[in-house]
Amino acid sequence: MRFTSLIVELIRARPRLVFWIVVLCQALLWLVVPLLLYRGPPGDLATVLAYGREYQVGTEFGPPLAYWLADIALRAAGNHIFGVYLLAQICAVLMFRAVYQLGRHIVGGPQAVIAVLLTMTVTAFSTPGIEFGPLVLARPLWAMFLLHAWLAIGQGRRSAWFALSIEAGLLLLTTPQAMWLLPLPLLFGLATTRGRRNLTSLDPFFAVVVIAVLALPYAAWVIRSGVSVLPPVPVLTDLVGKAEQWGVRLAWLVAATAGVLVLTAMNWRRLVPPGEDAPTIFRPPVDATARGYVYFFALAPALLGSLFAALYDRSNVVGGTGIALVMSGLAVVVASGNLIALRRQRVLRKVWAAAIVAPALAVLANIVVFPWVEGPEDRTALPAREIGRFFGENFERRTGQKLVAVAGDQQLAALVGMGASRPHVLNDAQPERTPWTTQAKFMETGGVVIWRATDTVGTPPAHLAARFPGLVAEVPRAFDRLINGSRPVLRVGWAIVRPK
Repeated sequence: MRFTSLIVELIRARPRLVFWIVVLCQALLWLVVPLLLYRGPPGDLATVLAYGREYQVGTEFGPPLAYWLADIALRAAGNHIFGVYLLAQICAVLMFRAVYQLGRHIVGGPQAVIAVLLTMTVTAFSTPGIEFGPLVLARPLWAMFLLHAWLAIGQGRRSAWFALSIEAGLLLLTTPQAMWLLPLPLLFGLATTRGRRNLTSLDPFFAVVVIAVLALPYAAWVIRSGVSVLPPVPVLTDLVGKAEQWGVRLAWLVAATAGVLVLTAMNWRRLVPPGEDAPTIFRPPVDATARGYVYFFALAPALLGSLFAALYDRSNVVGGTGIALVMSGLAVVVASGNLIALRRQRVLRKVWAAAIVAPALAVLANIVVFPWVEGPEDRTALPAREIGRFFGENFERRTGQKLVAVAGDQQLAALVGMGASRPHVLNDAQPERTPWTTQAKFMETGGVVIWRATDTVGTPPAHLAARFPGLVAEVPRAFDRLINGSRPVLRVGWAIVRPK
């Protein structure tokens, strides 16, 4: 009797169950890792929360939806960062679900699960968006937009146009890169006979109306503020250099799919010893339009995003790696044929598990090793809750009022802004970047000015002393990181501006 592993049988018989098990386990992993190992928010998450607290219709960073949702999640969790981490994992689950649903319509449930398993090994998704922000929120919206665009344009389902319009409007409220992403399904539809036929109804017109209504508040803010949402015309003086940069960014995208490439190579029949009786995963034949749809959206966002990044000298792919590679796993499955043989099952399971667990182990190694080597400071090692609590309580004890504003060092000010009273963050060096408050209002309502102390006296830097005349520095407060290592303790200088 031929032996087939339980996992393969589950993929064949219960693909939806396998999908939910692996996706929820990964989400649980990346919900636990930051809660256990991070004392401060990663990346620019503290700045996202500082901007989200103000509920601006638009900022210099772009549309507001991600910032609003981050603040709502933080408040719903009792001002605990757990809410934002949970929101990031919800985005990851919704994105994988959209990829699975799209794959189920094109290649069937069993092979759709394989597409999701391959997508999970892409580096952009193996650490699924702990640093919540516009790029993380755009991933599920883009994946669901692709799903409903296929249902509407590829399969002619009129009911899908409403969901497509909602997702497109929310995507415009999430990232400015949506302006060049949203026309791509229209271009694909116009290039195919089936797409042109399904675009002749009035449903696309009604979808455009819904999209315009959703994007109207942000569009009004753009018109009033005079901010340009269209990128400037790139300077094409060094075409050879731009081409080299484009090649480098494409190479980084290929490197991000290393897990997919390794798993595909390990399953290649020419590299497997002869005589192995491998189980197969069957799918119905894929028509040419569906095949072209998958290949188009696996290549177009990656090629265009890397090209724009090269033209405008950006270090990252425009739109984010998560958007550029969201269809990579499904594209490999579609190219693999109607029968996918799972050879070397044990090796494949080990390689896949290593690709999923390795980023979590890398986070642990980074926290343990990084404090002992020279380099930039790890933001996740800063004790955010202790910093916010100390300055909030001291201001209230000195003045009898809750802390309403904080200025000075922007990184530390953003951490204080996550405190219990959620004070406003003022960028005193560039006040136009924080339009919800001014320095005059700060001097009237009072607040705390903080900086990184370089001595035990806590002398304020010259630029802060010039902007806030009459600062009386307090004794600096020292904070321990999770692991100090060879670095000195974090010493924060501070001064209170009393309310008038």
